[in-house]
Amino acid sequence: MKRLSAIVGIVLIFSCTLHGETQKYLFSYFTGNGEDGLHFAESKDGHTWRALAEGRSFLRPRVGGKLMRDPCIIQGGDGEYHMVWTVGWTAKGIGYAHSKDLKTWSKQRLLPVMAHEPQTRNCWAPEITYDAKTGVYLVYWSSTIRGRYTETEEPLEENFSHRIYRTTTKDFKTFSPTKLLYDPGFSVIDATILPHNGKWLMVIKDETRTPAHKYLCVATAEHLEGPYSALSKPITGNYWCEGPTVLCKDGSVIVYFDCYNEKRYGAVQSDDLVTWKDISDRVQFPKGVRHGTIIQVPEHINPEPETRP
Repeated sequence: MKRLSAIVGIVLIFSCTLHGETQKYLFSYFTGNGEDGLHFAESKDGHTWRALAEGRSFLRPRVGGKLMRDPCIIQGGDGEYHMVWTVGWTAKGIGYAHSKDLKTWSKQRLLPVMAHEPQTRNCWAPEITYDAKTGVYLVYWSSTIRGRYTETEEPLEENFSHRIYRTTTKDFKTFSPTKLLYDPGFSVIDATILPHNGKWLMVIKDETRTPAHKYLCVATAEHLEGPYSALSKPITGNYWCEGPTVLCKDGSVIVYFDCYNEKRYGAVQSDDLVTWKDISDRVQFPKGVRHGTIIQVPEHINPEPETRP
Protein backbone atom coordinates (compact mmCIF):
# COMPACT_ATOMS: atom_id res chain seq x y z
CA MET A 1 0.00 0.00 0.00
CA LYS A 2 1.25 3.41 -0.86
CA ARG A 3 1.84 6.45 1.28
CA LEU A 4 -1.21 8.71 1.48
CA SER A 5 0.22 10.74 -1.38
CA ALA A 6 0.91 7.72 -3.54
CA ILE A 7 -0.74 6.64 -6.76
CA VAL A 8 0.37 4.41 -9.49
CA GLY A 9 -0.61 2.35 -12.40
CA ILE A 10 1.92 0.60 -14.55
CA VAL A 11 0.59 -0.87 -17.72
CA LEU A 12 1.75 -2.81 -20.70
CA ILE A 13 -0.83 -2.61 -23.43
CA PHE A 14 -2.29 -5.53 -25.40
CA SER A 15 -3.78 -5.15 -28.90
CA CYS A 16 -7.33 -3.81 -29.24
CA THR A 17 -8.87 -7.02 -30.55
CA LEU A 18 -8.93 -10.51 -29.10
CA HIS A 19 -10.59 -13.55 -30.70
CA GLY A 20 -12.33 -11.19 -33.14
CA GLU A 21 -14.09 -9.16 -30.43
CA THR A 22 -13.44 -5.47 -29.93
CA GLN A 23 -11.56 -4.80 -26.72
CA LYS A 24 -11.04 -1.88 -24.39
CA TYR A 25 -9.05 -1.20 -21.24
CA LEU A 26 -10.36 -0.76 -17.70
CA PHE A 27 -8.38 0.89 -14.93
CA SER A 28 -9.48 -0.14 -11.43
CA TYR A 29 -8.40 2.44 -8.86
CA PHE A 30 -9.24 4.14 -5.58
CA THR A 31 -9.57 7.76 -4.53
CA GLY A 32 -8.88 9.59 -1.29
CA ASN A 33 -7.94 7.08 1.39
CA GLY A 34 -10.01 4.29 -0.17
CA GLU A 35 -13.08 4.82 2.01
CA ASP A 36 -15.63 4.72 -0.80
CA GLY A 37 -14.15 1.71 -2.59
CA LEU A 38 -13.65 0.69 -6.19
CA HIS A 39 -13.54 3.11 -9.13
CA PHE A 40 -13.14 2.51 -12.86
CA ALA A 41 -11.83 4.45 -15.83
CA GLU A 42 -11.80 3.24 -19.43
CA SER A 43 -9.64 3.81 -22.48
CA LYS A 44 -9.51 2.79 -26.12
CA ASP A 45 -5.77 3.23 -26.53
CA GLY A 46 -4.38 2.79 -23.01
CA HIS A 47 -3.15 6.38 -22.93
CA THR A 48 -6.20 8.63 -22.51
CA TRP A 49 -8.55 7.59 -19.72
CA ARG A 50 -12.13 8.59 -18.85
CA ALA A 51 -13.63 8.05 -15.40
CA LEU A 52 -16.78 5.90 -15.50
CA ALA A 53 -20.00 6.90 -13.73
CA GLU A 54 -18.62 10.41 -13.29
CA GLY A 55 -16.15 9.05 -10.76
CA ARG A 56 -18.67 7.32 -8.47
CA SER A 57 -17.83 4.15 -6.55
CA PHE A 58 -18.63 0.73 -8.03
CA LEU A 59 -18.11 -1.35 -4.86
CA ARG A 60 -17.77 -0.25 -1.26
CA PRO A 61 -15.44 -1.93 1.25
CA ARG A 62 -17.07 -4.28 3.79
CA VAL A 63 -14.18 -6.09 5.49
CA GLY A 64 -11.12 -5.34 7.60
CA GLY A 65 -10.47 -1.67 8.14
CA LYS A 66 -13.26 -0.82 5.66
CA LEU A 67 -10.83 0.60 3.09
CA MET A 68 -10.43 -0.54 -0.52
CA ARG A 69 -7.00 0.70 -1.56
CA ASP A 70 -4.80 -0.61 -4.37
CA PRO A 71 -7.46 -2.76 -6.07
CA CYS A 72 -5.90 -5.40 -8.31
CA ILE A 73 -8.22 -7.20 -10.73
CA ILE A 74 -7.28 -10.00 -13.12
CA GLN A 75 -9.29 -12.43 -15.22
CA GLY A 76 -8.48 -15.95 -14.12
CA GLY A 77 -8.38 -19.28 -15.88
CA ASP A 78 -11.99 -19.84 -14.85
CA GLY A 79 -13.09 -16.76 -16.80
CA GLU A 80 -14.03 -14.88 -13.64
CA TYR A 81 -12.54 -11.61 -12.46
CA HIS A 82 -10.66 -11.91 -9.18
CA MET A 83 -9.85 -8.86 -7.05
CA VAL A 84 -7.63 -8.29 -4.01
CA TRP A 85 -7.08 -5.01 -2.18
CA THR A 86 -5.59 -3.35 0.89
CA VAL A 87 -8.21 -3.29 3.67
CA GLY A 88 -6.40 -1.03 6.15
CA TRP A 89 -3.10 0.47 7.22
CA THR A 90 -2.38 -2.09 9.97
CA ALA A 91 -4.24 -5.20 8.79
CA LYS A 92 -2.79 -8.72 8.85
CA GLY A 93 -4.95 -9.74 5.89
CA ILE A 94 -6.17 -8.59 2.49
CA GLY A 95 -9.57 -8.26 0.85
CA TYR A 96 -10.86 -10.63 -1.82
CA ALA A 97 -13.95 -10.80 -4.05
CA HIS A 98 -14.78 -12.20 -7.47
CA SER A 99 -17.22 -11.43 -10.27
CA LYS A 100 -18.27 -12.86 -13.63
CA ASP A 101 -19.08 -9.50 -15.21
CA LEU A 102 -17.59 -6.74 -12.99
CA LYS A 103 -21.16 -5.76 -12.08
CA THR A 104 -22.24 -8.31 -9.47
CA TRP A 105 -19.60 -9.19 -6.90
CA SER A 106 -19.36 -12.07 -4.46
CA LYS A 107 -19.43 -11.51 -0.73
CA GLN A 108 -16.20 -9.84 0.30
CA ARG A 109 -13.76 -11.95 2.30
CA LEU A 110 -10.80 -11.12 4.49
CA LEU A 111 -7.89 -13.43 3.66
CA PRO A 112 -5.76 -13.68 6.85
CA VAL A 113 -2.50 -14.12 4.94
CA MET A 114 -0.25 -12.84 7.77
CA ALA A 115 -2.32 -13.87 10.80
CA HIS A 116 0.33 -16.46 11.65
CA GLU A 117 2.87 -13.64 12.21
CA PRO A 118 1.66 -11.68 15.27
CA GLN A 119 4.32 -9.01 14.75
CA THR A 120 3.08 -8.15 11.26
CA ARG A 121 2.50 -4.41 10.91
CA ASN A 122 0.78 -4.28 7.53
CA CYS A 123 -0.33 -6.02 4.33
CA TRP A 124 -0.07 -3.50 1.52
CA ALA A 125 -0.79 -3.47 -2.23
CA PRO A 126 -1.71 -7.12 -2.83
CA GLU A 127 -1.67 -8.42 -6.39
CA ILE A 128 -2.55 -11.62 -8.23
CA THR A 129 -0.72 -13.30 -11.12
CA TYR A 130 -2.12 -16.37 -12.87
CA ASP A 131 0.07 -19.12 -14.33
CA ALA A 132 -1.91 -20.65 -17.20
CA LYS A 133 0.46 -23.64 -17.43
CA THR A 134 -0.07 -24.77 -13.85
CA GLY A 135 -3.47 -23.26 -13.05
CA VAL A 136 -1.93 -21.60 -9.98
CA TYR A 137 -2.68 -18.08 -8.76
CA LEU A 138 0.16 -16.34 -6.97
CA VAL A 139 -1.12 -13.78 -4.45
CA TYR A 140 1.55 -11.44 -3.09
CA TRP A 141 1.90 -8.23 -1.08
CA SER A 142 4.38 -6.21 0.99
CA SER A 143 4.64 -6.50 4.77
CA THR A 144 6.84 -5.33 7.61
CA ILE A 145 7.29 -7.73 10.53
CA ARG A 146 8.59 -6.23 13.77
CA GLY A 147 12.03 -7.55 14.68
CA ARG A 148 12.78 -8.77 11.16
CA TYR A 149 15.09 -7.03 8.67
CA THR A 150 15.86 -4.40 11.31
CA GLU A 151 19.08 -3.50 9.48
CA THR A 152 17.03 -1.81 6.76
CA GLU A 153 14.41 -0.13 8.93
CA GLU A 154 13.61 3.43 7.87
CA PRO A 155 13.61 5.81 10.89
CA LEU A 156 12.11 8.57 8.72
CA GLU A 157 9.21 6.26 7.86
CA GLU A 158 8.16 4.74 11.20
CA ASN A 159 10.87 2.04 10.98
CA PHE A 160 9.16 0.13 8.19
CA SER A 161 11.27 -2.51 6.47
CA HIS A 162 9.14 -4.17 3.80
CA ARG A 163 9.64 -7.45 1.98
CA ILE A 164 7.35 -9.23 -0.48
CA TYR A 165 5.39 -12.24 0.80
CA ARG A 166 3.17 -14.67 -1.06
CA THR A 167 0.66 -17.51 -0.99
CA THR A 168 -0.72 -19.68 -3.80
CA THR A 169 -4.15 -21.08 -4.61
CA LYS A 170 -6.04 -22.77 -7.41
CA ASP A 171 -9.56 -21.94 -6.23
CA PHE A 172 -9.33 -19.07 -3.69
CA LYS A 173 -10.64 -21.48 -1.07
CA THR A 174 -7.49 -23.36 -0.11
CA PHE A 175 -4.20 -21.48 0.18
CA SER A 176 -0.61 -22.59 0.63
CA PRO A 177 1.31 -21.42 3.73
CA THR A 178 2.59 -17.86 3.40
CA LYS A 179 6.27 -17.60 2.44
CA LEU A 180 8.79 -14.92 1.62
CA LEU A 181 8.74 -14.21 -2.13
CA TYR A 182 11.40 -11.53 -2.57
CA ASP A 183 14.13 -9.99 -0.43
CA PRO A 184 16.64 -7.88 -2.37
CA GLY A 185 18.41 -6.81 0.82
CA PHE A 186 16.49 -3.56 1.28
CA SER A 187 12.91 -2.37 1.71
CA VAL A 188 10.66 -2.96 -1.30
CA ILE A 189 6.94 -2.54 -1.99
CA ASP A 190 4.45 -2.68 -4.85
CA ALA A 191 5.59 -5.77 -6.70
CA THR A 192 3.68 -6.77 -9.83
CA ILE A 193 4.48 -9.79 -12.00
CA LEU A 194 3.55 -10.91 -15.51
CA PRO A 195 4.77 -13.41 -18.12
CA HIS A 196 7.21 -11.90 -20.62
CA ASN A 197 9.26 -13.60 -23.35
CA GLY A 198 9.09 -17.02 -21.72
CA LYS A 199 10.05 -15.73 -18.28
CA TRP A 200 8.36 -13.85 -15.45
CA LEU A 201 8.90 -10.13 -15.17
CA MET A 202 8.60 -8.32 -11.86
CA VAL A 203 8.35 -4.53 -11.59
CA ILE A 204 8.84 -3.28 -8.05
CA LYS A 205 9.60 -0.15 -6.04
CA ASP A 206 12.84 0.32 -4.15
CA GLU A 207 11.47 1.89 -0.97
CA THR A 208 14.85 2.89 0.49
CA ARG A 209 14.52 6.27 2.20
CA THR A 210 18.08 6.97 3.33
CA PRO A 211 19.47 7.81 0.88
CA ALA A 212 16.18 8.23 -0.98
CA HIS A 213 15.65 5.89 -3.92
CA LYS A 214 11.85 5.70 -4.38
CA TYR A 215 12.08 4.48 -7.95
CA LEU A 216 10.97 1.46 -9.96
CA CYS A 217 13.19 -1.41 -11.02
CA VAL A 218 12.71 -4.79 -12.69
CA ALA A 219 13.72 -8.39 -11.93
CA THR A 220 13.11 -11.66 -13.77
CA ALA A 221 12.66 -15.35 -12.94
CA GLU A 222 12.30 -18.66 -14.75
CA HIS A 223 9.37 -19.65 -12.54
CA LEU A 224 6.48 -17.59 -11.20
CA GLU A 225 7.39 -18.34 -7.59
CA GLY A 226 11.03 -17.43 -8.21
CA PRO A 227 13.82 -17.14 -7.38
CA TYR A 228 13.93 -13.66 -8.89
CA SER A 229 17.10 -11.94 -10.03
CA ALA A 230 18.74 -8.93 -8.46
CA LEU A 231 17.02 -5.66 -9.32
CA SER A 232 17.95 -3.69 -12.39
CA LYS A 233 19.05 -0.09 -12.43
CA PRO A 234 16.14 2.36 -11.98
CA ILE A 235 13.77 2.47 -14.94
CA THR A 236 12.18 5.73 -13.81
CA GLY A 237 13.76 9.18 -13.61
CA ASN A 238 14.88 11.45 -10.81
CA TYR A 239 11.53 11.64 -9.03
CA TRP A 240 9.66 9.60 -6.46
CA CYS A 241 7.16 7.15 -7.95
CA GLU A 242 5.56 3.79 -7.15
CA GLY A 243 2.74 1.31 -7.72
CA PRO A 244 3.45 -0.92 -10.76
CA THR A 245 0.88 -2.97 -12.65
CA VAL A 246 2.25 -4.52 -15.83
CA LEU A 247 1.10 -5.73 -19.30
CA CYS A 248 2.76 -6.01 -22.78
CA LYS A 249 2.23 -4.99 -26.44
CA ASP A 250 4.07 -6.01 -29.58
CA GLY A 251 7.22 -6.93 -27.67
CA SER A 252 7.39 -3.56 -25.89
CA VAL A 253 6.79 -2.80 -22.25
CA ILE A 254 4.99 0.39 -21.23
CA VAL A 255 5.09 1.32 -17.56
CA TYR A 256 2.73 4.00 -16.26
CA PHE A 257 3.47 5.35 -12.81
CA ASP A 258 2.61 8.13 -10.40
CA CYS A 259 5.14 10.81 -9.62
CA TYR A 260 3.34 11.46 -6.37
CA ASN A 261 5.44 14.39 -5.16
CA GLU A 262 4.73 16.13 -8.44
CA LYS A 263 1.06 15.07 -8.53
CA ARG A 264 1.27 13.71 -12.07
CA TYR A 265 1.41 10.45 -13.96
CA GLY A 266 4.41 9.43 -16.00
CA ALA A 267 5.27 6.57 -18.33
CA VAL A 268 8.31 4.82 -19.74
CA GLN A 269 8.62 2.32 -22.57
CA SER A 270 11.22 -0.30 -23.44
CA ASP A 271 11.79 -2.99 -26.05
CA ASP A 272 14.59 -4.76 -24.17
CA LEU A 273 14.01 -3.99 -20.44
CA VAL A 274 17.38 -2.21 -20.43
CA THR A 275 16.84 1.06 -22.28
CA TRP A 276 13.76 3.01 -21.22
CA LYS A 277 12.22 5.99 -23.01
CA ASP A 278 10.07 8.53 -21.19
CA ILE A 279 6.67 8.87 -22.88
CA SER A 280 4.92 10.80 -20.12
CA ASP A 281 3.49 13.32 -22.58
CA ARG A 282 1.18 10.58 -23.91
CA VAL A 283 -0.50 9.79 -20.60
CA GLN A 284 -3.73 11.37 -19.40
CA PHE A 285 -5.72 10.12 -16.40
CA PRO A 286 -8.70 11.61 -14.55
CA LYS A 287 -7.87 13.80 -11.57
CA GLY A 288 -7.70 12.09 -8.20
CA VAL A 289 -6.98 8.56 -9.41
CA ARG A 290 -4.74 6.43 -7.24
CA HIS A 291 -3.04 3.09 -7.54
CA GLY A 292 -4.87 0.23 -9.23
CA THR A 293 -4.61 -2.15 -12.17
CA ILE A 294 -5.33 -1.97 -15.87
CA ILE A 295 -6.84 -4.96 -17.66
CA GLN A 296 -8.18 -5.62 -21.12
CA VAL A 297 -11.85 -6.56 -21.40
CA PRO A 298 -14.43 -7.03 -24.19
CA GLU A 299 -16.12 -3.83 -25.33
CA HIS A 300 -19.50 -5.01 -23.98
CA ILE A 301 -18.24 -5.25 -20.39
CA ASN A 302 -19.64 -2.24 -18.55
CA PRO A 303 -19.44 -2.15 -14.74
CA GLU A 304 -22.30 -0.52 -12.86
CA PRO A 305 -21.96 1.76 -9.81
CA GLU A 306 -23.06 0.27 -6.51
CA THR A 307 -26.46 1.53 -5.39
CA ARG A 308 -26.64 -0.21 -1.99
CA PRO A 309 -26.11 2.04 1.06
